[in-house]
Amino acid sequence: MARTTNGQRRRPAGDPKTGKFASAGAAAGGFVGAMSGSFVPPLNITVNNNKGGARGGRRSDSLLPAPEFTSPAQVRNYCNTLRAAAVTLSIEVAMGAEILKGVLAAVPDPEGRAFGSRIRAAKVARKMNKAADDLKSAAKNAAACYATFQQQYEEEINRVRHRARRPVQPTMNWAQQ
Repeated sequence: MARTTNGQRRRPAGDPKTGKFASAGAAAGGFVGAMSGSFVPPLNITVNNNKGGARGGRRSDSLLPAPEFTSPAQVRNYCNTLRAAAVTLSIEVAMGAEILKGVLAAVPDPEGRAFGSRIRAAKVARKMNKAADDLKSAAKNAAACYATFQQQYEEEINRVRHRARRPVQPTMNWAQQ
């Protein structure tokens, strides 16, 4: 492998490990270095390769299980998976908004206004915060969806639940002697 000017090894262009995110860390480091004195949490990029096919009722290209609603358990599983994914994404997007705000605040205002760069950064980050809030709302609605399903179909669920109960074990009657 070739070496760069600072002595690090550089991968050739045809190397399969060179991916589309290879320079993302360097770009993030460049932005963070430009901030001069502000705190920015570390940025980690994870790429998952799930090309192994569908396993456990999941599609390989989706975060959610297949939308097959043939039982209450599948409705519950879908709603819980959606809620968990939306909560996780909401947290990640909110953190991304803060990082974006910090990075953009370091870009000088072209008109030289006091706090102009912070105002512009806040306007951009506000939209990403709105996306985080919408994901949080999606998580709440997914949980509410299953609760409403239970309320609306309580009679059908209880009818099946009653049949599915284990038979009552006979108890010893000590009074009969």
